[in-house]
Amino acid sequence: MTKRDLIDEVVKRYPRLSGSDAEVVVNGVFDSMTDALACGGRIEIRGFGSFVVKHRQAREGRNPRTGAPVQVAAKRVPFFKAGKELKLRVGGKPVPNSAGEASDG
Repeated sequence: MTKRDLIDEVVKRYPRLSGSDAEVVVNGVFDSMTDALACGGRIEIRGFGSFVVKHRQAREGRNPRTGAPVQVAAKRVPFFKAGKELKLRVGGKPVPNSAGEASDG
């Protein structure tokens, strides 16, 4: 699914929103998430997963073409961990509801 597909899905589910309004909403959500991660924050969306920023240490890598050693600087990278409900849905298994029973999802 692309960003455009997501905007179209929002318009389909909420017909009172115009395409440009839905685009503003989707862009606003992504901008907020990006800003939170850029500031070192954590994002948790229950039932979906969480986004965190992990720190990678500087290391020595290899140029794949020549095999020569290359210094790779330390960096911060975004990391996503899928939530339990998302894992179950993707795996085709029933998702338990709040009462502990399986639902058809």
